Amino acid sequence: MGKGNSFATFLIIGPTCFFLGILFSSFPYDYNVLWTAPVDREYYFKILEDHIKFLHASPPIISRILHIAIFTGLLGFITKLYKPSEANMLFDGASLVLYMVAVTVYLTNIVKGFRVVTAGIYGATDIPLAEGEENDYVSREDTLRVFAASNTILALVLVGVLTLQAGQWYALRKEEAEIEGFAKEEEAKRKAGKKNK
Repeated sequence: MGKGNSFATFLIIGPTCFFLGILFSSFPYDYNVLWTAPVDREYYFKILEDHIKFLHASPPIISRILHIAIFTGLLGFITKLYKPSEANMLFDGASLVLYMVAVTVYLTNIVKGFRVVTAGIYGATDIPLAEGEENDYVSREDTLRVFAASNTILALVLVGVLTLQAGQWYALRKEEAEIEGFAKEEEAKRKAGKKNK
């Protein structure tokens, strides 16, 4: 693996670990909403709701840093896939697909969740429905559960990106070791041939 390729890998792994850290810090809020059934469930919904509102109201520099990190990861993929080898196509191609799934979940569920929760526009509304039309609004609890589940999905997808990058590193190291072994065997055969002459 060349120096340029190693730097591109760093550009992918750095932002991915950064996002996993953000998701880990949100895990205490998500855990009680998704996986436990505490007696006072409303208390945990309120905590998550306040947390989301607080994050959405954070200064613009916070979202800009996050978006810079997202584009840094994409830059790493573009760099690695500029002149791809077979290993790059397999591992980096699959990693890029997972990374784009994460970006899509972020844009569709997380960003939308921030806006919906901050505005408080969930649940049944007073808008009259036409005959035969169903109320397709999502309740407050379901909105918060979807938000928490989206964080979990993001974490799993990003762990997949790291796993593929680690798999690529291992495969390349194994290939280099095999090539080095073949070279040593060839050198030994050549030396043995010279001695026989």
